[in-house]
Order: sequence, then C-alpha cells, then structure tokens
Amino acid sequence: MVATLEAASKSMKSTVHVMMNETNKDAFRSVNRKPGLQIWTINKLQMVPVPSHSFGNFFEGDCYIVLHMSQNMGTADIHYWIGKASSQDEQGAAAVYVSQLDEYLGGAPVQHREVQGYESPRFKSYFKNGVIYKKGGVASGFDHVDTNTYNVQRLLHVKGRKHVTATEVDVSWNSFNTGDIFLLDLGKAIVQWNGEKSNRREKLKATLLAQDIRDRERGGRAQIGVVEGADERDSPELMKTMTEALGQRNTPVKAAVPDDDSLQARNAIVRLYHVYDVSGNMVVQEVATQPLTQDLLQSSDCYILDNGGSSVMVWKGKHASKEERQAAMNRAVGYIKAKNYPTSTSVEVMSEGGESAMFKHLFKSWKDKNTTQGLGTTHSLGKIAKLDQVKFDVLQLHGHPELAAQQRMVDDGSGDIKVWRIENLELAEVEPRSYGQFYGGDCYLVLYTYRVSNREQHILYMWQGRHATKDEVTACAYQAVHIDNKYNGTPVQVRVVMGKEPRHFLAIFKGKLIIFEGGTGRPGVVNPVDGARLFQVRGTNELNTKATEVLARASSLNSNDVFLLDGEHSCYLWYGKGCNGDERLMGRAVSDVLSKREKQVVMEGQEPAEFWVALGGKAPYANDKSFQMEEPLHSPRLFECSNQTGQFRMTEMADFAQSDLDEEDVMLLDTWEEIFLWVGNSANEYETKEAWNCAREYLRTHPAGRDLDTPMISVKQGFEPPTFTGWFNAWDPHKWSGGKSYNQIRKELNDEATLSQVNINLNNTTLKSGGGGYQAPGGPMSPPPVYKSHLGESSPHATSPTASHLFSAAHGKHVAPEVLINKPASELPPGVDPCHKENFLSDNDFERLLGVDRLEFQRLATWRQNELKKKAGLF
Repeated sequence: MVATLEAASKSMKSTVHVMMNETNKDAFRSVNRKPGLQIWTINKLQMVPVPSHSFGNFFEGDCYIVLHMSQNMGTADIHYWIGKASSQDEQGAAAVYVSQLDEYLGGAPVQHREVQGYESPRFKSYFKNGVIYKKGGVASGFDHVDTNTYNVQRLLHVKGRKHVTATEVDVSWNSFNTGDIFLLDLGKAIVQWNGEKSNRREKLKATLLAQDIRDRERGGRAQIGVVEGADERDSPELMKTMTEALGQRNTPVKAAVPDDDSLQARNAIVRLYHVYDVSGNMVVQEVATQPLTQDLLQSSDCYILDNGGSSVMVWKGKHASKEERQAAMNRAVGYIKAKNYPTSTSVEVMSEGGESAMFKHLFKSWKDKNTTQGLGTTHSLGKIAKLDQVKFDVLQLHGHPELAAQQRMVDDGSGDIKVWRIENLELAEVEPRSYGQFYGGDCYLVLYTYRVSNREQHILYMWQGRHATKDEVTACAYQAVHIDNKYNGTPVQVRVVMGKEPRHFLAIFKGKLIIFEGGTGRPGVVNPVDGARLFQVRGTNELNTKATEVLARASSLNSNDVFLLDGEHSCYLWYGKGCNGDERLMGRAVSDVLSKREKQVVMEGQEPAEFWVALGGKAPYANDKSFQMEEPLHSPRLFECSNQTGQFRMTEMADFAQSDLDEEDVMLLDTWEEIFLWVGNSANEYETKEAWNCAREYLRTHPAGRDLDTPMISVKQGFEPPTFTGWFNAWDPHKWSGGKSYNQIRKELNDEATLSQVNINLNNTTLKSGGGGYQAPGGPMSPPPVYKSHLGESSPHATSPTASHLFSAAHGKHVAPEVLINKPASELPPGVDPCHKENFLSDNDFERLLGVDRLEFQRLATWRQNELKKKAGLF
C-alpha cells in the first residue's frame, strides 16, 4: 500500500509553486480575525478578495478559499472550494494558499476540502439563503458575468430543503423536472416555478433565495412571481413570461429525479491510521478500529481517520515535523485515491487541540485540557457515575438557559410530582410516602409540574425497570401518551432506563431516590429477601443523591462511595476512603429511609469479620484513584430527521441555531449525556415514530460505542425546557408566533406583482418584451416603473398625475443625495415630495446608494405600494 499511496500523493502535487512573497504576506495581514466570513478566489494563481455582496456565488471554473471565524473563542475553519471546471493549477494553488493561511493563523484552524455539489453541511451553513453555482470562470475561458444589472437571462435549478444550492442550467424547458424548483431570472422579473412533487420547505427556501437575489443583486427593484407547476393555468401572465423566455413547451415536463444518496453516511467501521515517512515514501499503518480512544493519538505524529469512507480526517500532532504537517492535505487526497473513494469525499485537516466536534464524537472518550463541565466536574467511578456538583442559584436557570443545559436542570426539583405504577397494564397511583422508591420489576410514570412566569410546565418521566416485562414497558409508553393528551401535548417526555436516571430526576426526590434491583412496589406483595442486601449511595446533596442496590458481594464495593449493607444480623454503613463529609452525610440520610435499624459505621480498612461474612468473603474491589476519570466532554450535535424527500434521512446541522429547527420535521439533539427529540408542530406521524427508532439506531451504530440506555427526551415545539434551549445561542421563545408560512410569503409576492400591474394601469402604459404583450412586472426590456423615473426624462410614467406634479415642481433638476437622505420634510428643497425622494436622484446616485441606504428606499417603496392600493381601490 506504500507504493500506491506514494504514487497517489505525487499525482496530487501541483506543478505550480506558490511562494510566500511579500504580496501574499500583505494579503494575509489583512485577514480579519473578528467573527465572520471572508472569501478569496484564485485568479491567475493569486488570492483575490471577493466582495461581501457576492458571498454565496461560486463560478464553476474557479477555486475559492473561505475563512470562517467563529464567535466561539475565536476558532476558525478554512475551506477551499473546487469548481467542477477549475484547472489543476488553480486547485494546487488553492491548496498551497490554504496551508500558508493555516500557518499564518498559528495552525489552529480546521481545514476542509469542498468539491462542487458535495459541500459539507458546515460550509453550506455559512450561506443561509443558499449557494449559487454560476457558469464561467478563468479556467473555463468564459468571462465572469456581473449580475448586478438588468441585462440578465438565466435559469437556476434549486435543490435542498435545509441548505439550498442553485445551479445555472440551460435556459430551456428541457432543464425542468417535476420534483425540483427553478428560478427564471430575467433581471427585472424573477419567476419561481415549483415542480408539483416539491414540498413546502423547498418552496420556502427557493422563495428566500429569490428574494436574496432581488435584494443583493437588483437593489430590491426586481419583481418576484410564483408559479405552481401543478396549477400553471392559475398564473397566465407569468406563464406567458416564461414562454417568451423559454419558448413554447411541446412535451410534458420530465419526471422527478431521485436525490443523490452519495452523501449519506456509510454504515462502516471507523479506522485510525498512523502516517509517516520512510526514505521519502509515505507509509500508512492501521492503528485501531472503533471504538477509538484518545490515548491512541501521539503528539509527535500525524494520523488519518477514515470514517467508514464517508469522510477522511487528518490529525496533526503538535510536535509533528513541519513537513508532515504541511503535507497533511495532500496525504489525505492521496489516501482517497489509493482507496478508490469518490473524489468528492469530504476531507478535514486539524491540529492537536483544535479538533472538530465530529472528530471528537468518533472517540469513546475525549478530554480537553483545562476544561470543566457546567459548574462542576463529572466523574466515572466503576460502573456508576459520581457527580461533584457545586451549589447554584436556581433562579438563574431560566434567566440563563445555557446554565440549565449544562447542568441538565430546569429547576431545583421543588415543583409538584405525581407518580403512577403500571399494574395490569393500567395506571395505579403510588402513595406519596413511597415516592422515590423504584423497583426493577416495575415501570413508573412520574409527572413533574413547575411554573415559569406564571405558566405551568410539565415533564413526564417514563421509568423502565430492568426486569419489567415487555408488555409493561409497552403499557408505560401507551399510558404516557394518555397523560400527554390530558395535558394537551405540553409535557416534555423523558424515557429513563433503570440506572441511567438524569440529574433532574434525582433532584425531584430530595436525596431519597432508591433503586431496588428487582421486586415490585405493588401493595400487598412481599418481595423475597435472600440474604444480605447491599446499596451503593452516591451524591453530595439533595439534588444529586441516589441509592442503588448492587450485588451483595465484596467486588461491588468502591473506595469513592458510601455503601449500606443490610445483613440478617447487623446493618453496616461503610465509608470508602475516597468519599468526603457531604457524601457521608447524604449516605446516612438515605440509609435511614432504607432501614430503620441501628447502623454500625465502618471505615474502609477497619471492617469486622462479620462484615465480610455477610458479603460472602473478601474479594478485590475498585479502590484505586485511577478509576476516577473525568467524563468526556463533547459538543452537542443537531440532526434533521425527515422523510419529505420520499425516504427517511438524518442530516446534520453545522453551527446550529434555533432557525435550523424545522417546524415540519423532527430534530435530534445529541448532548452526549442525553438525546433530545424535538417535534415540530407540522411533523408527520411517520417522522415522529421513525425518529425514536432512528435515535436508538444512532446510538447503536455510533462509532464511539455509546450507551444504548442514554436518556431520550421528547420535546414539542413551543414547550422547550431550558435544558434544551440552553444549547442554542440567543433562543427566542416568540420565534414561531410571528413567522410567516410559505403560502403567506407567496401571496405577498404575487400581491406585489398585482400591485405592479396596477402601477402600470395607473400610468396608462403597457410594458412590452420583444414582440409580445408582456404585462407581468419587471419583465426583460421593460421601461422602468414609476418609482425609477427621473426628472427631465421623457418617460411614459410621467402621464401619472402624481408624477407630472413631481416633475414640474422640481423644474427638471436632480438633487444631491446629501440633501435628501435622512432629512425631515421641513428640510427638503422646495418641490421635493418626502414620499418620493428617489425620483429626484440621478441614475448614478441611485445606483451608488443601493445597499447603503437600502432601508430608506425600501420604506419609501412600501409607502408607494400602499398609495397605489388606495388609488386602485384595494383598501
């Protein structure tokens, strides 16, 4: 494999040598380290900045470098994007510049290789309204076309529900299909044609893209119309416009094209390889397969992590040689060629200490230096975790949801609780005096009620005993639905597997949570007791303490905890050497609930013989501090669960925000300790049901060997607890109340088109395009509408009474912008109508001001539309 890899690596080396000359150094010095996005294109093998108004537009014949500086402690990602028609020289130059930029930024950024059409979710997330692929570029021999004019005629093929891409295709009906959406861009008019098989989310995203083109490239002065492919007869004027541009359609539109599945992650084994040089040859040696551990990575070396063929990651140790670090990207590409993976395979290169969340998630455990979790430190002790949790102000939890999320606590557990046990597959109320006692042979439902801003909130815990029957587990889920319906679907549902109780569950029982290994809590049933019983008690206060029954053997002991041994003749309270005073205090408190008998306190190492006899004799147990390790810290990850494309898919959202929560889908939020399933109000029943199955499959197939009993929490849109919202930056509880649906936006756009037609009629003029009688707004070759007319022009719009009055009042002269912008009516020159300031600007001034005072002109345009409505008798 050495020779193959070396040949592949050499084949990737560019023949172009880009030196770090003074010009390049100056370009790097101008790099802005503030949070945000910066983009360069490769032109004549040089880095050329791309203006911000062109962000999201990529020419197929070019290569680009995209630098994203995150708000999260200044972390950075460098992407180099490869157009499908770009030359090898440009690709090589881009790779070298990326390496130099990475070095200039101290080697901390994560490098990504992006191929047109196969970009990573993180890359697409930078462009909220979508990515546009444009024809042309240096290598293709075409000139870049400036689209910030009206002399445009192009057809964009739009795909994607979450991250949209739009590709320029031939302006012909042959490019259409019934499954996708197409934007016919004619400069002054943009017509959106929706295939009959496209869904609402895709339509909304395409509409937002059309609005973005209008606002960024046309200064807000293009009209947008929407045609539903299944009801073309409802839009005769727009269809006439499309026919004039595309020609007569003589054959039916082609059928929908299935989405490409190549981006779906392969269910394959994760492998880690050590990469090093031997006499100038690159050697790749397999180190381990999943589950991986962090100690496999040595700071003096570089490694390739193969994520089952779906992506390739390179890890650079901080003490690896400079040559090895600089060759990391080429080695990854060489590895892809040697393995015969698709050229579009995702590549990430990262340095030690700057690992991506995806990379960390592929390891069973991960520890970042000098980090803690929430307000305390979590430790794993043997098979049972131990939490050293400092006290916190509960009133801060809802004011600071990020704190609630880190602590997994919505409050301090002081709300109201009600507990049911499943008996004969029905609900049976549990006596309050027995609250906190859970038996492994039962299933329970615990309804917790608390108030936030005088509004009741509910959490419904479904506790499943390890020895409960399948029918009881099923009945527990069924009865949970019954209770959920009783409270109008507002409770947050949490599945709790015995022994995996979340932190808040512990808090609501005030330090008196007791888990019995078997038996039942049903009234009148006597649980058989065979010999001594041993309970492990852990916790430092009422918020985090529980007692769990373990096998009554010496091997169950742990030096870091308190144990209660309830024997036939004596009852012992055993204190391990590693426990502190708070733990001993809580151990005594919960032991009084377990047994009313007098307890004999036993210190580790001072046990009487009777103690060991009750446990069946001495045996080795966990008594070394090496068992106390920090719980791995992992960044949360958000996935969209949807079947709107015809098949169920899970798609990750990079750098997720609240806006990524889709009302029509189910979203999975993985915080490592818990799995949240967020259910949108418009999610269908199949998605909701399948999401639970997918969450289990997600855990089962996770390369880090995740615990299948990880708590799963169902959250409904509009009833999110702070333990969920805290993982999102700047959560807006009113976001969805004021949002607009696709149908509302479509109606507004078509109303604007109608208004434009009213505008035409009011001015007694008819727009024409070529030889046709085109009446739709903003068509090609159309004269400017009334708000674009200027003084002294012989415009057909001047026949409007209002316009004629304006023209005569200004004596045919243009006015300087500084005397118009942000000026009250009292300070305007004589004859200038404050509601039509734009009419008094010259063409050059108007174009120059676009994007600078856009809000001012948009306000004027809105006022103008309202005036037109009044004149047309629309209200």
